Amino acid sequence: MSTIQDQERYAKIAKLWSKRSKGLIAEMDIQVEKADPDSVLIRMPHNPDFCLDEEGTLLHGGVLTALLDSAFGLAIFLNVPDMQTMATLDLRVDYLRAAQSRADVMVSANCYRTTRHIAFSSGKIWFDADNKEEVAHGAAAFALTRGKGDLLEMMKEADTK
Repeated sequence: MSTIQDQERYAKIAKLWSKRSKGLIAEMDIQVEKADPDSVLIRMPHNPDFCLDEEGTLLHGGVLTALLDSAFGLAIFLNVPDMQTMATLDLRVDYLRAAQSRADVMVSANCYRTTRHIAFSSGKIWFDADNKEEVAHGAAAFALTRGKGDLLEMMKEADTK
């Protein structure tokens, strides 16, 4: 069971992760609902700009992939305290049904194994609607560069430069 100090640290990492988002991820307006070493839960509010149809209900598959990749990254940040950098080595997404809804998109992810140089994650996507039926699930492997120092402090320093 994590301590209050650990929970505060996880919350700070999640906040910095959100703050440092750029490009497409920043446009997604992702909200972190849960962040701890066991799992992360993120929400992306419905955005018709990410949809393929004129009704604004059919979400583009690339958005789902980017959401999973990003959630995997946060899950790994919370599990590897001495990490300096990471890069996606392999990412697999299985699309299980059409991503069609006007509900918010929910993503859960976890880092289920780490080695010195590789981290493995899995996750799933669903809409925050009545049936909560899974839309996609995925798995990924990430290359890690480890080093000395606290990740939270390094992230803060990078923001001040």
